[in-house]
Amino acid sequence: MLSLIFVAFLNGIFIAATRTINGQLSVSIGSFGASLWNHIGGFFLLTVVLTLLSSWQWNEWDFDSIPAAAYMGGVFGALFVAVSSYIFPKLGAMNAAILVIAGQMLSAVLLDWLYQGITPGLVKIVGVLFVLVGIYLTRKTTESK
Repeated sequence: MLSLIFVAFLNGIFIAATRTINGQLSVSIGSFGASLWNHIGGFFLLTVVLTLLSSWQWNEWDFDSIPAAAYMGGVFGALFVAVSSYIFPKLGAMNAAILVIAGQMLSAVLLDWLYQGITPGLVKIVGVLFVLVGIYLTRKTTESK
């Protein structure tokens, strides 16, 4: 379990670094251009990794059996990269990351509640409140400078 926590933490570091790098790239070529290059690079890297590590082939997948809505993850992912590339240089890495995390937490709690019937417990509500208070305090500190 500790190794999974470490990988998740490392993933957060990679996301912050990627958004910062893409933010700088978007200043030069625009947010959609930065998003395009991000996805082209990711596609080639994953193609090489899948091919080398698992002797993967295109014909192994039955694309017709996958529901069309399942592909929306790619659409949302591309939109996330484009929007992040646009807002990170304008808001700064910390503010943008905090707002992204807050949006993820709020939507996760709401989706669990609405679609899985999991009523948010006190710990989840307090966690979301802490993030919202953190956003407020960060904005308050930034505005006073």
